[in-house]
Amino acid sequence: MTYSPETLIAPRFSRAAEGGVVSPNERALLRLIWRNPGMSRSEITPHIDLTQQSVYRIIDQLAERGIVALGAPKPGVGRGQPSPTLRLDGRHAYSCGISVNTDVIGICLMDLAGRILGEASVPLRESSMAEALDLVAEELAGLQRSNGLSPDSFFGIGFAIAGYHVGGTRYNAPLPLHEWSLIELGPLMAEFFGRPVWVHNGANTGTIAESMFGVGRYIKHFAYLSFNYGFGGGLISDGELLLGGNGNAGEFSGIYDAEESKRRPALQYLIERLNHNGVEVPSISYMRKYFDPNWPGVAEWVEEVTPAYNRMINAIRAVIDPQAIVFGGQVPSDLAQMLIAKTHIFDRPRYGVNRPGPKLIVSEISTDASAMGAAVTPFRAAFY
Repeated sequence: MTYSPETLIAPRFSRAAEGGVVSPNERALLRLIWRNPGMSRSEITPHIDLTQQSVYRIIDQLAERGIVALGAPKPGVGRGQPSPTLRLDGRHAYSCGISVNTDVIGICLMDLAGRILGEASVPLRESSMAEALDLVAEELAGLQRSNGLSPDSFFGIGFAIAGYHVGGTRYNAPLPLHEWSLIELGPLMAEFFGRPVWVHNGANTGTIAESMFGVGRYIKHFAYLSFNYGFGGGLISDGELLLGGNGNAGEFSGIYDAEESKRRPALQYLIERLNHNGVEVPSISYMRKYFDPNWPGVAEWVEEVTPAYNRMINAIRAVIDPQAIVFGGQVPSDLAQMLIAKTHIFDRPRYGVNRPGPKLIVSEISTDASAMGAAVTPFRAAFY
């Protein structure tokens, strides 16, 4: 039987008679409130295809369930009585995001309103899957205790892993994650944690985080470059994650053949170069924290990957035509700026006019974007 996290959602989160967590109209309202916290109830109707009467009725029902919080009225909006402001009520539910990278597992606890309640990480090197999951469970329990969170409000888990999708909840991960590869992660993690688990590629959850907490707040079409042990990414089209026919849209490394792949901007190769030049860099997490653009080997590596990098940037520009290309994943911001400085657009102006191109932007997410995006994934799936 096909795994479905929706069937594992606790009954307390479901609508009483109709089933499901929210209706399509409720979802549309919740998404609007998510994007515009503090919007008054009377301001909603022009932004949604519902009558004012329906809007008020639905909001009252959501408030009664504890999903929406009614705040102080906003004065001076329209005629009649001031209308209450609206926000998602974070107390209704919280989720956990787990992001498995080659060297570390990131953990992020988040409430329904998108507030980060706590973050932690578990080193992965030389740990088996079972050992690593036990450590994750310990960290999760600690975050729950420190926040005084009730198990009853624990909605679900977003689980992200580096690697490409091969079907169901199976992913083909890099060699350091071979034990996690080609197995059904969804039911395995759901049984271990006792909660519904939504599984994604780590680059996609990083893209989701950027969409909801970063540049996606003002840009609706962008490509996200995820620089990690390997190199991938994700795509946001009209504010929504684009998965593609096989769930692998944004696997930008796929444009390179076997030989070119060694010269793509994957951080595993930069670490090898640094270690060869006498700079002790034990992990990508370490490199991100302590990165120095003057380390011997950095400029040399940037020069080496520039041709492959530029071909990828121009392929994205030509095929996808995004408003922006975001440099994210685990890339240090100084390294991202070095790559941006090497960008060459293959443009051929016509009548002296160039084709419009995307802005190149360093990610606005300073924390673990993949874990952050994984944490919001259950809420995106069920609420907004």
